[in-house]
Amino acid sequence: MDHTKYMKSIDDKCNELKSQYEKCFNAWFSNKFLKGVKNDSMCTSLYNVYQQCLKKAMKEHQIDLHDVEINHLETNKEKIPPS
Repeated sequence: MDHTKYMKSIDDKCNELKSQYEKCFNAWFSNKFLKGVKNDSMCTSLYNVYQQCLKKAMKEHQIDLHDVEINHLETNKEKIPPS
């Protein structure tokens, strides 16, 4: 798949998994969710595999998952530039 049209993943190793998950999600959203079906389990396995790739890549790039999960909006830390 041509990834130039889409935002790449954090690591090139995850690009194909990202693409597969996004394709599934878009199909679910268009064909299920917009028609009232809220069950999103059809993409769960793809999401889990992609998430594992992301976690591994973040570890390799020394990105702490804790840092990603912290909400800094509307706090004093929002105004502090990253070090």
